[in-house]
Amino acid sequence: MLFFIILIGVLFVVLATAKLKLHPFLALIISSFFVGIASGMPLLDVVTNINTGFGSLMTSIGIVIVAGTMIGVILERSGAAYRMAEVVLRIVGPKRPQLAMSIIGYIVSIPVFCDSGFIILSSLQKSLAKRAKVTVASMGVALATGLYATHVLVPPTPGPIAAAGNIGAADYLGTVILVGLLVAIPATFVGYLWAVKVATKIEVPLDKEEAMDYEEVIKSFGEMPSTFKSFFPIILPIVLIGIGSIAALVGDPESTFNMILRFIGSPIVALLLGVFAAFPLLPNLNEETLTGWIGDSLKDAAPILLITAAGGSFGTVIKETGVGDMLQQMDLGSLAQGSLFLLVPFLIAAALKTAQGSSTTALVITSTLVAPMLVTAGIEGAFPLALVVMAIGAGAMTVSHVNDSFFWVVTQYSGMEVTQAYKAQTMATLLQGVTTIAVSMILWVLFV
Repeated sequence: MLFFIILIGVLFVVLATAKLKLHPFLALIISSFFVGIASGMPLLDVVTNINTGFGSLMTSIGIVIVAGTMIGVILERSGAAYRMAEVVLRIVGPKRPQLAMSIIGYIVSIPVFCDSGFIILSSLQKSLAKRAKVTVASMGVALATGLYATHVLVPPTPGPIAAAGNIGAADYLGTVILVGLLVAIPATFVGYLWAVKVATKIEVPLDKEEAMDYEEVIKSFGEMPSTFKSFFPIILPIVLIGIGSIAALVGDPESTFNMILRFIGSPIVALLLGVFAAFPLLPNLNEETLTGWIGDSLKDAAPILLITAAGGSFGTVIKETGVGDMLQQMDLGSLAQGSLFLLVPFLIAAALKTAQGSSTTALVITSTLVAPMLVTAGIEGAFPLALVVMAIGAGAMTVSHVNDSFFWVVTQYSGMEVTQAYKAQTMATLLQGVTTIAVSMILWVLFV
């Protein structure tokens, strides 16, 4: 009966967000109350658990999400995203434009939301398509799949941060980032291959329209920051978190030097230092940037924070229903053993993603549902938990279609019809998800 109650709670979130267009925050809170009350939990305990779950998740990852959003907004508005694109183009060369767009998407979407990243770079992909004499659709799919890979797999994007926090891996964000960067490579490459082999055959009206030359696009943006300034706000936090993770594993934990390394390598400090590293990108240190840009980033972060915190409430209520004890009494069989367990979060996240459209919501809800199972399956430690996050992320990218805002961004800015976008974008994300879960399972077999 308890599993049925939880299932109803999950289905309510899916239907309320997909059909009734209710905001995920409110849907998750309502579902939290329903599951708590219907499971027989004392009424005051329901309130306590919702408050506890809401606050505890924000304690570990709230500032990290805000800081990551600040970095993304500054990179977007200062022209740093264009500068990074320009550097990648110089390295890859003009003869492989789709590969260049895939790599650009892979890099830009680490701090910038994939929707924003695609819009920012849309004029660039059109001008490059014209110069290289390839279809706009192929360039759009290459860019979209590159953006998508790191968006669902690599912190400081909110989705994977929330998933890590929900399953108890907030202290292992460094490992999650490193594993995410690795696993996102084959996912990006599969998207690139699909863009070259399939999307390149799709012609859209934009292919016949005049587009600005690449040089004109760059010139119209104005003076752009240097390469070092553009990449530094992304590279610095990742390096610091990696150093902090290593320091936590080796060395004397009581030594001052080790404590300093762990301090600057904590995700909160590392991301805040990343924000300060982005300040040289600001065109002026005035009210417009220091208040306006930062204020806009807080507005962008607010919905993600609320959805993530509400997911924490939902997860805590589910945990306190005693479902973990019930799972421990059950024989999970082969699913509790080895890499096959990763199929459980993958399938749950894929079902949620396909049904309601939001990758972030799929990551949040799935991580709350599988958290009790991890204890039963004996899954703990940095690398195994990081692979669980990858499995959830793999499901959260399977598949992007008409109920996903990113699908419409790609469709509209690439000039594709819906049927063309299903063939190009939706199928590409399906292949990305399948590839990601396969790679995650292989890494489990090899290293866990």
